[in-house]
Amino acid sequence: MSHSTAFLARHARTIRSVAAGLTVVAAGLTLTACGDNDGTGAKSSGQAQSSATAQADQGGADAGARGEGGSDNGTGGDNGTGGAKGGAQGSGTGGAQDTEEKAGKNGGVAEQNSGGSGSEAAQEIGACDVNKAAVSVASVKQPVNHLLLKFTNRAGVDCNVPYYPVLRFGDGQSATPAIEDSKPQAVVTLAPGESAYAGITTSSADGSGSGGTEESELEVFLKGYDYSTTVNLPSGGVYVDSSSKVTYWQTSASDALTW
Repeated sequence: MSHSTAFLARHARTIRSVAAGLTVVAAGLTLTACGDNDGTGAKSSGQAQSSATAQADQGGADAGARGEGGSDNGTGGDNGTGGAKGGAQGSGTGGAQDTEEKAGKNGGVAEQNSGGSGSEAAQEIGACDVNKAAVSVASVKQPVNHLLLKFTNRAGVDCNVPYYPVLRFGDGQSATPAIEDSKPQAVVTLAPGESAYAGITTSSADGSGSGGTEESELEVFLKGYDYSTTVNLPSGGVYVDSSSKVTYWQTSASDALTW
């Protein structure tokens, strides 16, 4: 190859290298420009996001204010509509707070009503009426010198038999004393048709009592009440002396005859 030909070949390679270098540089500049545009786009997106956030916050505040102002159905907070359109936090706070306040008020009213109903129900159970009851006296084999007094509720409603029966044999002026050891833990309450019992000691088993008389009738009062009913004593008459006493009302005949 001649000297001229070799020179031209090297010159051509140099030109191609320069052209390739310029292409690389141009490509780099293009990439840089695209990066700047993307950065600008990202900045624009950030600005849009900030703007949307500000609008959402403003919307949430407005929705929250509407909730606090008395939204009856709590749409701003409970359904989340306000959150989707303009800020879940502001919307939810207003509606939820309003709902909680209403629930608290309603709960207080319900509790007061419930307490009042319970008290009224308890007050409805009054004392039994001897004139709306079946009262009877029966003799028993054991213990000796005892009678069993039975009181059955015929009033059609629940009632209480307070303390012990107040008894008067025949024309006696003083009431038969109660046996305090027989006092139950609670007042006996009778549903319609249920019965209460009291055991009556008529006289001492060893004859230590005094002032004994034969009596054929027994007047029965409820403790604290003036009205009474009179029942006939079994066997045409019963011997009664100063040892006579009566138990508190009991729920069973066996308990009444324990003393």
